This record gives sequence, structure tokens and C-alpha cells, in this order.
Amino acid sequence: MTHAPLSRRQMLTRSGLIGCSLAASPLWTPLSLANAPWQGRLVVIILRGGMDGLDVVRPTGDPAFAALRPTLAKGDAPLDLDGYFALHPALRDLMPLWHREELGFVHAVSTPYRDKRSHFDGQDLLEAGTQDLAGAGRDGWLNRLMQALPQVEAETAYGIGQEPLTLLDGAAPVANWTPDAALHLSPQALRLAEQIMKSDPQMYAALMEAQLLSGAQPGAGSGKKGPAHIEIARFAGDRLRGPARIAAFSLNGWDTHRAQARTLPRSLGQLSDVILTLKQDLGAAVWEQTALVALTEFGRTARENGTGGTDHGTAGLMVMAGGAICGGRVFGRWPGLGEQALYQQRDLMPTDDVRAPLAWIMRGMTGLPVSTLQGKVFPGLEMGPDPELMR
Repeated sequence: MTHAPLSRRQMLTRSGLIGCSLAASPLWTPLSLANAPWQGRLVVIILRGGMDGLDVVRPTGDPAFAALRPTLAKGDAPLDLDGYFALHPALRDLMPLWHREELGFVHAVSTPYRDKRSHFDGQDLLEAGTQDLAGAGRDGWLNRLMQALPQVEAETAYGIGQEPLTLLDGAAPVANWTPDAALHLSPQALRLAEQIMKSDPQMYAALMEAQLLSGAQPGAGSGKKGPAHIEIARFAGDRLRGPARIAAFSLNGWDTHRAQARTLPRSLGQLSDVILTLKQDLGAAVWEQTALVALTEFGRTARENGTGGTDHGTAGLMVMAGGAICGGRVFGRWPGLGEQALYQQRDLMPTDDVRAPLAWIMRGMTGLPVSTLQGKVFPGLEMGPDPELMR
């Protein structure tokens, strides 16, 4: 007897092994994947909370920096990048990527969002990729990218969790899930299920995939999962080694109003883990074709506050990694930190729209014309000259 092909959703639903609930923990994060017809891989990470780019890539060569950050400048010495900028010591493990030109940064960038400094509005505009909030809420820029490409076929659509990333909302089909599903089966029950399902190749494949999602090894019962951010990176890496070409997910914990010297290193450590796990799991050949970008809704104030932290600001930092990017450089037009150079005399001045480097990376990955990227993917954007972010 032959069986009609089943979609992944049908297989997993039929096997009854994966739940569809949203975790209450703030560590919950959706991961979304989509197929694409080009060979490169694009990974987009939303850093929710407003990452302090001035602490991550420190302008130690700017004479105003030390005076603005007398407390945050203490502690372990930052890692020199180019004689002017230095990297936060929590990202020490990424320095080999910097030296191989597989890690880079774009400083003093922001979305068009200004002045109110709301996380919700800032993230909405970041994920919409539009000129203002009036254009947000319809679809996201990553979905519009896929709509502009021919022959895009997403993995069979299915979702785990209730809130997919809005940058992937839109007409193009996208698979959304969280990698926190678990097999609540005893080892005995799992072995019995394996024996029963071996007679049905599709059901058996569903069981094997469910075990992968739960972090278990086939035939060994449900295993103990690692940290959530590592599981996300591994799950993304597994799909990107196959037909998937785009992965997008978010990392939380970047809102550093207090005790930034203690809290920021934890978030940076997770970002470092994610990048290095992806590099390892993708393998050398796929990593060479990969561009990873990490974005945040806004930067933070140039001055530290009275509680050892920083408040919501304007311009921030974009992180890039992967074998496809032209790293080993801090890109962007540095505005300086003198009082008159600051935005509203409090924030790092934006000198470029963060959508522009994103658009140039997409052009390098997909070959889409500038007119499409400026008119459809990022409406209202002027990309400017090519900053040569891609190899």
C-alpha cells in the first residue's frame, strides 16, 4: 500500500508529539524559517530591548567617551579592533572571526523612529521596515523580500507558538515554530512508539523529527535540552544546511537601565554562543555562504545614568557575521560624542538608516535591483552608495 506524501505539519500533528502553546517565560522566542531559490543563507536576529552599541563596540579613540562613561569604562579592558574602536570583553570568543574578516559592525545607525523611545513602537518599525509607523502592521520587510523573488517555496507552513516575528508577516508562506517542544514519553513508551511506527515510514519520520525538536536522540528517550538560545541556533543551523535559506529569531535581555556591567555581558555571551554555534553547525561550506545580521530597535544614551546603566537612546549598532560578509571593519560614518554632536545632546547621532546596510546585504545575497529594494522591500529608503559589506 502506498501513502500520499504528508506535509511536516500533517506528520507532526498525526503523531501527536508536538504541542502548540506559547511559553509564558520572557525567554520564549519564535524562530521562523523559509526556503529561497538562492544559495546563500541569511540569518536575522532581533535584539529586543535596545542594545547599547556604545558599550558593545566602544569608541575608545573618541576623547569624549571616557567622560561620558566613567563607570562603564572600568572593568576588563576591551579588545582593540582598529585603534579607534574596541570590542566588549564579553565577545572575546568572536575575535577569531574578526581576524578572519567574518565579523563586522555598522555604527551610528537607526530606523526612522525618533524621540518617543518606546520599545513597542521601535520594534514595530524595525520589523515593518517602513518609513514611519503608519506603514507598520501590514507586513514585514523580510516577507516583502521573499515576495520580490521568483520561485520562493517556504517549507510547508506550520507554527508552534502564537506570535511569529512580524518582519516575516505577509503574503509569502513562512514556517514558524519555537524549539521548546518536548516529548513527554518515558523511555519504554518511546521504544514502543518506535516499533509501532517503523511500519509506516512517514509516521516514523515524524517521530524522529519530534525527537530532534525535543533535543532527544533517537532510540534513547527524551533528552535534556540545553539553553534556549543554543537550541534555537542548532535548530536554525539544521534547517539552513538543508533547503531553508532564511532564519529569523529574537534574543531578549538588552534593556540595561541598571547595573549594565553585570547584565550586558550575559546577553552578549548568548549572542556570541549563537553565532559560534551556527558557524559550527552550518559547517565550513555553508558558513562561507552565510550572512548573519543582528539588529536592535534603538541604541542607548551616550551618558551612563546614576544606577550604572543607560537609558533609551537613538542611534545604535548593527552586528554582522558569516563567511559571506566583508568583515574586519567597523562601518558607518562616526559622528563623534562631543555635546554638540549628540542627538538632542543626549544620544549618539544617527548618520545612516539601518535599512540601507540591510538592503545592500540583500542585494548581495539575491541580486535584486536597487529599485526593488528601495521601492518594495524598504519603501521610502535611499540606499546610497554601496558600502561593500559583502564578499
